[in-house]
Amino acid sequence: MDNYSGINRRIGEIRKALGLTQKKFAECLKVSKAHAGAMELGNRKVPERIIKMICFTYRVNEKWLKTGKGEMFEKGRDFRLEEVIANFKKLDELLQDYVLKQIRLTLEYQEKANEGE
Repeated sequence: MDNYSGINRRIGEIRKALGLTQKKFAECLKVSKAHAGAMELGNRKVPERIIKMICFTYRVNEKWLKTGKGEMFEKGRDFRLEEVIANFKKLDELLQDYVLKQIRLTLEYQEKANEGE
């Protein structure tokens, strides 16, 4: 197995570890679903640009992606927070304000519920 097939296989492992569909993973990398699938299957060489984008976007350890050595992800990653931030950025300003209001209300509810314990 050459180095590229290892990278291709590890890309599939990353996507699955993140719980992403090929479609969603491809969208985040700005490639087609077919292109992402071909990379995972080893039918396409993975360009350095895609490697860098995967590592930056998902905080993947570049050494692990290229060689398989080390941990898959950089330390301190909070996937839920990253998902919230990414989705929040997609909303228009009015909906962002609505989401912030809902978060504040939820925190107030949680504080009141914790007082009763």
